[in-house]
Amino acid sequence: MNKVVTRILTVLPAVLLQLLWLLVLFRWLAPWAALINLALSMLAFLFVLYLIMKRGEGTYKILWLLVILTFPLPGAALYLIFGNKRTTRPLRKKLKAAKALPSAGDDTALYEAFQKENPRMAQTFQMLKDMTGARLYPNRSAKYYPLGDELFPVMLQELEKAERFIFVEYFIIENGYMWDSMVEIMSRKAAQGVDVRVMYDDLGSISTYSKKNAEKLRKKGIRCAAFNPLVVIKGTLNNRDHRKMLIIDGKTAFSGGINLADEYINHVEKYGHWKDIGFCLKGEAVQAYTRMFTEFWNAFTKDAIPDAFLTEKEKAAGEETPFEKDGSGCDGLVCSYYDSPLREDEASNELYIDILSQAKEYAWFFTPYLMPGEALVDAFVRAAKRGVDVRIIMPGVPDKKLVFRMSRSFYPVLLEAGVKIYEYTPGFVHAKGCVSDDIVGTVGTVNLDSRSLFLHFENNSLFYRASLLKELKRDFLATQEKCQERTMKDVGMSLGKWIMDGILRIFAPLC
Repeated sequence: MNKVVTRILTVLPAVLLQLLWLLVLFRWLAPWAALINLALSMLAFLFVLYLIMKRGEGTYKILWLLVILTFPLPGAALYLIFGNKRTTRPLRKKLKAAKALPSAGDDTALYEAFQKENPRMAQTFQMLKDMTGARLYPNRSAKYYPLGDELFPVMLQELEKAERFIFVEYFIIENGYMWDSMVEIMSRKAAQGVDVRVMYDDLGSISTYSKKNAEKLRKKGIRCAAFNPLVVIKGTLNNRDHRKMLIIDGKTAFSGGINLADEYINHVEKYGHWKDIGFCLKGEAVQAYTRMFTEFWNAFTKDAIPDAFLTEKEKAAGEETPFEKDGSGCDGLVCSYYDSPLREDEASNELYIDILSQAKEYAWFFTPYLMPGEALVDAFVRAAKRGVDVRIIMPGVPDKKLVFRMSRSFYPVLLEAGVKIYEYTPGFVHAKGCVSDDIVGTVGTVNLDSRSLFLHFENNSLFYRASLLKELKRDFLATQEKCQERTMKDVGMSLGKWIMDGILRIFAPLC
């Protein structure tokens, strides 16, 4: 069973419900059919009013409005099961019941210095903190890697140094050279008394990692848990753990777009050359990743992580600020957070809108999928129209043809506004990141699509005046040299294409 089949199966019960209802209505309730249909139509109308008045992404609302108005009974059932935040209650309940984490420390001194340096950007970081609870850290060391091929050897080297704990959390794990190499080291470390824990997304790894694989890990002394197991079709089906992080001893953290499968390091080729990005973070800023993993592990397993792994610190945060001119050892600021569909605000979506609104010279983005919500599309358009150099690098070889076609349906409105779009001709781009005006940027797991921005759990690191941003910018320009720029001529709009794009745009929030 693959992910496409799984999504079809989620809709099938509602379709069967509609067919069953029509059978009952016309066979046994025919004398009252008109009255019943009128009542259902009134209920559907009230449901529509509820959706219109509710705060949320416009494109997502339109999809549900069409579904409910076309098929009132199954449409309402589907929305109640999958379409609103109330369906996330089981996940919310577990996170709320989890043991409270020790205090992350005080970042007041950093914010005070930040506000003097750049008041408007400090507001952006404060907004992010208010939405996610993630605190600000001085960046001691953040190394950027333009390919998984380059990041992976460093991951192995750091795993060999582990003395206390290894935490692994990824959307996709697949047996092969990459994962087997990591397991070999982690097994040895577990035998030496290192606390090794692995969490993977059950749906993300549904065709690549099984319960038997997880049990083999446990026999090697490695704790292993699947996030949101697909036991039955349920309302939390779409809320996946798309996060990617490797944390070692609370001193080193790796993240970015790279999953634990051989194509991500170009050991095997699936869709041409695989372009991905990641980073290695060191210093007290790693605490953010240790806390992210611990919160999830404690919430979704019964084997809590000791507080000692969170309370030991290399340095008290705020001892040195990145704005001192004496070369105190700080390399800008970093705020690492995770997105959650359980929250009212979609942090990354709001963050990217805010970055685009502040951009003066340029704002460049890597993304494998381009299906943003209406507000983010407008932010791209407004930035480009006021003269900001807005660029997006997309894959040249798609991994999912229908999703790629949906992404291209967003090209015309962006190109017409002046956004430049490039497709990576050697293969597939899985990188997720942005850089703007040489001062701010992100690297993480967030795609510019509805699933990442509104439905999944994601993690992201926001950097300010860090040298990592220079490397990200340099890599963007080098990657662009291997791309083909798309123009309005490439997306010529015939009537048939216009209709198809409109239909695809409606269903983009589901893909």
